[in-house]
Amino acid sequence: MTYNFDPDRWLETHQTVLEARHARGEIDDAALATGMADLDRRYDEMVARLDGTYVIPRDQATED
Repeated sequence: MTYNFDPDRWLETHQTVLEARHARGEIDDAALATGMADLDRRYDEMVARLDGTYVIPRDQATED
């Protein structure tokens, strides 16, 4: 299966949304800073989960 998720694009898109909300006055500086910090945390967690190599468990591997 191919997985085409781009975490960098995800982060950029969400940051752009927060910045646009801030520019429109929907959120203040504190909310922007909190939102950006939350995005960074979520991004780091996401990348940590995606940064693995799939390994077939030894007991399920077949030897030819």
